[in-house]
Amino acid sequence: MPEMITNLVTRVARRRREPVAVQALRSTAAAVVSYSVALRLSDEPSPLTAPLTALLVVQVTLYSTLTTSVRRVNAVVVGVLIAIGFSALVGLTWWSLGLLILASLVVGHLVRVDEFVPEVAISAMLVLGVGQVTDTAWDRVLETVIGAVIGLLVNLLLAPPLWVGPAGAAITDLASRMSRLLDHLGEEAPGAEPQGPGRVAQAAARLHEARRLDNDIAQVDAALRQAEDSLRLNPRVKEGLLFRLVLRTGLDTLEICAVVLRVACRTLTDLARARPDGPLFDAGTTAALQQVLRHTAIAVESFAQLITAQVSANAEQAEARLAGELAVAREHRDRLADLLLAATRARPEHWQLHGALLAEIDRVLDELDVETRSQRLMEELDQHARNRPTDSLRGRLSTRLRAPRARTVSRGPRSPRGGSPPTGAEPSG
Repeated sequence: MPEMITNLVTRVARRRREPVAVQALRSTAAAVVSYSVALRLSDEPSPLTAPLTALLVVQVTLYSTLTTSVRRVNAVVVGVLIAIGFSALVGLTWWSLGLLILASLVVGHLVRVDEFVPEVAISAMLVLGVGQVTDTAWDRVLETVIGAVIGLLVNLLLAPPLWVGPAGAAITDLASRMSRLLDHLGEEAPGAEPQGPGRVAQAAARLHEARRLDNDIAQVDAALRQAEDSLRLNPRVKEGLLFRLVLRTGLDTLEICAVVLRVACRTLTDLARARPDGPLFDAGTTAALQQVLRHTAIAVESFAQLITAQVSANAEQAEARLAGELAVAREHRDRLADLLLAATRARPEHWQLHGALLAEIDRVLDELDVETRSQRLMEELDQHARNRPTDSLRGRLSTRLRAPRARTVSRGPRSPRGGSPPTGAEPSG
């Protein structure tokens, strides 16, 4: 019994530190405080506009709160001004109501209030529908301002949660899905059973699995955008730009790898359809391909651990593991290139598919390379540093990268048979 109580208390305490729980508490506090203040300052008996504004304003990040506050207040003021103008010219009839709504929606788009365009029409209708238009109008503006100000104060006094952890977890989960797909491709080796229509269906199933990664990338991108907003204007973060660049460039790399992986699945599907009755490769070629896929799968997971190092704090271990797995994968890739060359000489009709498969493997390995990641980070940092001096940030970034060329295992000469694509060209899908 005491152990159960201890576990329950631990789970509750952990929940209190989660971003969702923190956000719920902050929003509730802002709504209650804004309603209490509005009761004293507004003439309305139930000034619910103030807590409603506070709920909408207190977003998950301080940056979103500031931008939402401006748009929300702007929408209400514009709606009130439109209602005052209509009340001075016409009364409330069906045609004036329709004209009011149309004008409010059009003006809302013109003043760029984004998601609060309906709020312009709502404010105008609520104000026009009462008898004392002027008093009600300015009471609504006052309540909106109270809710926006209280929301900002709550975000300043109670620091918004950082969403770097959930974004890092989303990136890690995406890498795990890609790694599992690579493992499945290796387990279902192209030289093994089943053969015939069953093997074609199996390869097509993996192709659909690779295509589903696009939806996963979209979800991770949304989580990363939320994390990037939480780092902006946050007093608890000293190197927000560095964190944003590391996570964003890492996700870009995984997205490229997902696209190339989907193309590789298409290549294997085409090979299965081209050879429905016999093995795609001999036993040696199949074993080499399995090893390449297996070590690439481990490298993808290590890359995800590396780019989320500010969350997991295992950067050096992940980088060493990544470099080692890439080196082993390249060794098996070179052996696979020799075996595919021999197979192409025996059956030249599939040389294009063999070359495409090697090129796709090369592209994934090159994208995951530590040197490529460091170069991409420095390019992004240079782009952000054009408008402001960030020499100290660049120095910290260079120190954190720790000259990866010195620690990266030598790649050795690349086999000329693989036809590795240029590193500057990205696949289009």
